[in-house]
Amino acid sequence: MSDKIVFVKDLPNVTPQIIEKLEAAGYSTVWALIVARPEEIAEKTGLPPTTIARLIENARRVLGLTFKTAKEVKNERLSVRKITTGSRELDNVLGGGVETKTITEFFGEYGSGKTQICHQLSVNVQLPPEKGGLSGKAVYIDTEGTFRWERIEAMARGVSLDPDKVMENIFYQRAYNSDHQISIVEELFSFVPKNNVKLVVIDSVTSHFRAEYPGREHLAERQQKLNAHLHQLMRLAEAYNLAVVVTNQVMARPDVFYGDPTVAVGGHVLAHTPGVRVQLRKSKGNKRIARIVDAPHLPEGEAVFVITEEGIRDPEE
Repeated sequence: MSDKIVFVKDLPNVTPQIIEKLEAAGYSTVWALIVARPEEIAEKTGLPPTTIARLIENARRVLGLTFKTAKEVKNERLSVRKITTGSRELDNVLGGGVETKTITEFFGEYGSGKTQICHQLSVNVQLPPEKGGLSGKAVYIDTEGTFRWERIEAMARGVSLDPDKVMENIFYQRAYNSDHQISIVEELFSFVPKNNVKLVVIDSVTSHFRAEYPGREHLAERQQKLNAHLHQLMRLAEAYNLAVVVTNQVMARPDVFYGDPTVAVGGHVLAHTPGVRVQLRKSKGNKRIARIVDAPHLPEGEAVFVITEEGIRDPEE
């Protein structure tokens, strides 16, 4: 299966009226159609279930979604691309950088470098592949008001890019509650292929859910909604071979007496969805420690990086 984006208007045997309804509802690509639930498509387009079933079957055939050999899976895995973090040490523990087709979660206490990494990746994704980028643009969804254009400007200069051009290639949106956050991501299924977006950042993914569903009585509802949102992000990453990076807060666990008492917010739902989970901790001065907590294809490991005026770098020995 290639990374070439196929649009619904290119599907065989589909009438212009149906294409118009699909595009108006935000289903402009074949992938957007495949990863959506049929009920959702019906609700948004008003098309009958039989038509939707035929469309999805048609879309799967066009993209060759069927049983494949392990060798074919391996070859598909080779289409995964990586974005440099700016630190060779951090890139190494991540297996070469932040991956496309997956969610990478950075979690840690306030000041541990989560937002700095998000800013740096939004710049670095614009670099050419030979310099560790994807020659693509970034979407930055800010839930806590932590985005700073001044940092983008300094980091762009740090990698010898024009700061104004870099800022034009970052699409920013502030999300004001969890429903707004979910609807922004929904919109991305049609926005991404039209704008060469190769990175989607949510800083932070859990804050609205945590604020809106406090207490144990709301826990099940919160986890269900968060789970659906994370799967929505996963589908986006796989559909368009892009990197999704989310940050997460930590909370103290009072029942832990030995080792690290902090744990990422979101519980088992968040622990089971992202492809790569990275814990960030403060160290001396501008040094930070990144530890791979969970990644199916990576060994556990740690890296030390520094946050400088120009961005994320390796420490100078």
